[in-house]
Amino acid sequence: MAIDEAKVHEFVGKALGDIGSALTASLVVIGDKLGLYRAMAGAGPLTPKELAARTDTVERCVREWLAGQAAAGYVTYDAATQTYALPDEHVPALVDEDSPACVLGGFQGMTAAMRATSKVEQAFRTGKGVGWHEHDPDLFVGTERFFRPGYNASLVDAWIPALDGVKQRLEAGATVADVGCGHGASTIILAKAFPRSKFVGFDYHAPSIESARERATRAGVGDRVRFEVASAKNYPGTYDLVAFFDCLHDMGDPVGAARHVRSTLAKDGTWMLVEPFAHDHTEDNLNPLGRVFYSVSTLVCTQASLAQEVGLALGAQAGEKRLRDVLSEAGFSRIRRATETPFNIVLEVRA
Repeated sequence: MAIDEAKVHEFVGKALGDIGSALTASLVVIGDKLGLYRAMAGAGPLTPKELAARTDTVERCVREWLAGQAAAGYVTYDAATQTYALPDEHVPALVDEDSPACVLGGFQGMTAAMRATSKVEQAFRTGKGVGWHEHDPDLFVGTERFFRPGYNASLVDAWIPALDGVKQRLEAGATVADVGCGHGASTIILAKAFPRSKFVGFDYHAPSIESARERATRAGVGDRVRFEVASAKNYPGTYDLVAFFDCLHDMGDPVGAARHVRSTLAKDGTWMLVEPFAHDHTEDNLNPLGRVFYSVSTLVCTQASLAQEVGLALGAQAGEKRLRDVLSEAGFSRIRRATETPFNIVLEVRA
């Protein structure tokens, strides 16, 4: 077989870039946790010694970190003054957790997911999957930090208004279940926006529920929000709105979960189903976003489903057609794509 040496070198260059990206991800998490980015924001050019003094860290370590960050393009370097600076345009992504551009949670969550590599390797051999609860706790924190900026930007102002009559019901006073709520970011955002409504967040992961309760108290919405440990197939109650945020594809039995949602909807109730954006055909998802979603799905989402009953393993790139098949099998007849973002599909689902 004839080998095109130029293509070999081209691919090796790509692979080296990916190795650098993986290593940079760890450096971003370190910079976030040590407050290095926060100390650089708006500070102008700094020497490694000055940044170390601002963050109570070791200058030699900071110097190496800064050089790596400069090589990656995250900070700039001035050779004449031997100083580093964080560009103002990078602050929304690396410092401001209220910005839709914030990427800190993605780095934290994904580096945590990578720590399960040996477990996932074994799951490839056995097919038994890796449960969500089996991952490093940084995955749970990072996932909430990753999704929260998008929910802050879109949930109240765009997604809820796109659902037929739902905003009016919430303003008047409705009952809402947020299933698979994790640390409760989506539940708390809704509770702040619609004070006349009552909200319950459900998740099977008890540590996440404890964290959600603490966050609700800090946010001042503890009087109209409660969080309970329950799965998507057995949570109790009847609701005007049931919401699933980026979690149906993680479930072992999404059809069974959908049937349970149908049984818990009040008359004329709505299910808001938010899932990762994906086209229906694999070839249409072979892009930078698909790369992220397929990769995290390999490490986390598909494994979580395989670790549960049924193990349908929809994956994070299921696409609307596959989702519609699941919903139709569960007995839903009215399914509409209410809106979308570059990262999410929002379906309005009714019986």
